[in-house]
Amino acid sequence: MPRTRSLAWSQLKVGLLTLAAVVLSLLFIFFVGGQGAFAWQQYHLKTRFKDVQGLKTGAVVRVAGVEVGTVRDMQFVGSEVEVVLRVSRKMQDRIRTGSRASVGSLSLLGAPVVDISPSLEGTSVPDWGYVPSARPYGQLAAVAEGATRSLDEATRLLADLRRGRGTVGRLFTDDALYRDIRGFIDAAEQVVARLNVGRGTVGRLLSDDALYASLQQSVDSLAAITKRLRAGEGSLGRLLQDPAFAASLTSTTDNLDAVTGRIRRGEGTIGRLVNDDTLYARLDATTEKLDRVLADLNKGGGTAGRLLHDADLYENMNKAVSELRALVGEIRQDPKKYLNVKVSLF
Repeated sequence: MPRTRSLAWSQLKVGLLTLAAVVLSLLFIFFVGGQGAFAWQQYHLKTRFKDVQGLKTGAVVRVAGVEVGTVRDMQFVGSEVEVVLRVSRKMQDRIRTGSRASVGSLSLLGAPVVDISPSLEGTSVPDWGYVPSARPYGQLAAVAEGATRSLDEATRLLADLRRGRGTVGRLFTDDALYRDIRGFIDAAEQVVARLNVGRGTVGRLLSDDALYASLQQSVDSLAAITKRLRAGEGSLGRLLQDPAFAASLTSTTDNLDAVTGRIRRGEGTIGRLVNDDTLYARLDATTEKLDRVLADLNKGGGTAGRLLHDADLYENMNKAVSELRALVGEIRQDPKKYLNVKVSLF
């Protein structure tokens, strides 16, 4: 009986050691295999890519370059690939709606990994939530695509130049434009040559020291006059610097403003003339009547018109005036001859 108990205890110890070894082996495989934590210490996220670039299940997931999980599964959803990520729950506060997921690599030629940018904006992405994807900055494919677009633009630009489009294109293909530009350059060279030999006003200014000295003297004189004006010297200087003159000018301006205001309000004769339509109409009617009178005079109408245009009437009136003057002269010389007064008594 004691031997049976000893055998059972020894078998139990072997079983316990075997179980412990199995558990330790599983834990070793778990950590070495990249799981990094127990199931209750992780949560799942999803993202979608148009191109996973060789990404495989079990690939590393990084946040700001730190390994925080692995890729669990991948499957097609329409034209995109949906990737399921298993990430440590410690990162849940750093992976928010402002984060972006992209496919990167461990090195220049290393295995693909999933990089998630940390963010403090928005809310935390929940378990099985989606992280928006984005193309990583400086990715070789993006650089190649940009270079391809640049080459296409350069090709189209060269094609336009060959067809003569634009100013540069016309310069390459239009001989007339080239001749015009060449003529302009030749004319500019001639102007520069004339300036170098001292022709013209500018040329003389560049080469003639006397002209330069005269110009400098004029500038100095102008500077001296300006200085005197600022100092208040002379009549013009006193005019600019005298406060009394400024006050007088201000007063005159105020008076002019007052007069203008009265005219705008229709006060006085000028104000009524400017603002009263009735006075304007009467003045206009009077002017029209005067125009008609002058027109009649020019046509010879009426006594005054005939007097202006009828030479015979003018001569008759001139003769009548002459005879009247002669009669008045004779009366003055001999009044008794023309004035005979008789007095009779009844």
